[in-house]
Amino acid sequence: MESQANGTLHPSCSAREPPYSQELLQSLNLPGRFLFAILTLMMLIANLVFMEEAVYIYRKIPSSKRSIIIWINAAAPVMATTSCIGMWIPRSTMFTDFTAAVFFAIVIHKFLMMMIKECGGQKLLLRRFENGHFTISTGPCCCCCLCLPRVRITRRALFWLKLGTFQFACFRPILIFLSIVLWTNGNYTLYNLSPKGAAIWINCVVGVLTIIGLWPVGIMFRQVRKVLNCKKIIPKFALYQFIVILNNVQTTVIRMLATQRIIACVPPLSSSARGAYVAQQLLIMEMFLITLISRVVYRRRYDDLEPPECTAEEAGDKKQIPETMLNGTVSGDTLPRV
Repeated sequence: MESQANGTLHPSCSAREPPYSQELLQSLNLPGRFLFAILTLMMLIANLVFMEEAVYIYRKIPSSKRSIIIWINAAAPVMATTSCIGMWIPRSTMFTDFTAAVFFAIVIHKFLMMMIKECGGQKLLLRRFENGHFTISTGPCCCCCLCLPRVRITRRALFWLKLGTFQFACFRPILIFLSIVLWTNGNYTLYNLSPKGAAIWINCVVGVLTIIGLWPVGIMFRQVRKVLNCKKIIPKFALYQFIVILNNVQTTVIRMLATQRIIACVPPLSSSARGAYVAQQLLIMEMFLITLISRVVYRRRYDDLEPPECTAEEAGDKKQIPETMLNGTVSGDTLPRV
């Protein structure tokens, strides 16, 4: 603190690159090492819980839904793992963040497909909501645009919803590959958000694609939440939303605070490196809790929804109950005699 008051900074505070893992581990005191051990243990437990859950899903869930549900359940353990690797090896932060971002981009598309599958597939969903309309004035894109018209639920509308999430799963890896190529040439720095750097422009494009990718999931959830209430879709969607907020909004806010040096430099970590360090530790704890909650929410067996016409058929059957049946002869106005 005295050196900062005199106008001098520790060399690590002005360093552009995070420290090597050896420097970080040597600087840790006993509480810091204990924290590292606890967070690493949380990550290992989260992965063990996920593997046990994946075995359960593989044995108990129909084959048409297995891979989708396993992908969604894997989101929290994968982010806990990448955060733990970034915590132990600070210079790998860019690659671990990119890995988690690509994986979650795929999970967004998988969550939309899970809601369609839980409704019995695209054909049954269209039959169930054949006279319904999608409410597109929902978050995160158009939650304030209440004047937007409602869209009829058709095969084309479903195609556009699936395309909205698929574009994010497709373009996010391409942009990340471009970021790595620019980084090798010295044109991309993760914490350089100046207009002259490539990071700010790539992050803006990713932000727009993220909003477009999250929008179809919100539209579909608003339509099917009552139908899929028996399948616990509301807590599943809440867990999905928590992962979105924690992995994107929380990390972005901490990164901005670190860029403005509101998060102070603590040698050997610069402000930006310490911001990433704090974000990774928070994500490990949060993803650990989400993994445990996901096990409770997804570890259930639900019967498939009845076809849409079942209700009408059952109502018709009640009206056509025969009055008497005697010696194989049915009497009644609505049924023929045998």
